[in-house]
This record gives sequence, structure tokens and C-alpha cells, in this order.
Amino acid sequence: MSAQPDHAPVTPYAPAPGAPAELLTQLRADRRAAQWVPAFQQEWTAALEESRRTFSLAGLYEVVQDWQGRLAHAPAVDAFVASGYDDSESIDVAELRGRRR
Repeated sequence: MSAQPDHAPVTPYAPAPGAPAELLTQLRADRRAAQWVPAFQQEWTAALEESRRTFSLAGLYEVVQDWQGRLAHAPAVDAFVASGYDDSESIDVAELRGRRR
């Protein structure tokens, strides 16, 4: 009998070594660069400090994955906003919480 698992463990997402630099280049080229570049740099710095403390790259990978997702979905968000969708009938969660009290 073997002590090895009978299934292959799920490999966590690991970006390419140059992914953070490439991502920063893409963020700088985006129209939201004034807000996004400092936010990315702040999150990256925090994840880097955590990585030094914990000896884990998971936080760095997460920052890259999150920002890649933001960039990938930005055109869809822009199109939604430009469509003029009226969300005035949306539910205000804070208002609902106030009613329950």
C-alpha cells in the first residue's frame, strides 16, 4: 500500500515570472492609470511584505490574478456603464439593514 494520494493535487495558479512587470505596463497604458497604478503598487508592496514574512508566494499570485481580471473585465464594465442601464430600482443593502432594526 502506498502513502501517496491516488489523485493529482490541484496546482495553484502561478503567473509567469514576468507577469507583474507586464501587468504594470498594461495598467500604465490604461485610461484609469492614475488610479490603478498606485492601487496595484500598494497591493503589490503589501503582498511582497507578507511574502517575506510567510515565505509564501500566494499573496503575490493573488494580486497578479486579481489585477489581470480587472483589466480583462474593464471593457465589459465600460460597456455596461455606457449603456445607460438604469439601476435606480436596485436594492440598497444599507437601507434594508436599517429596516430590520
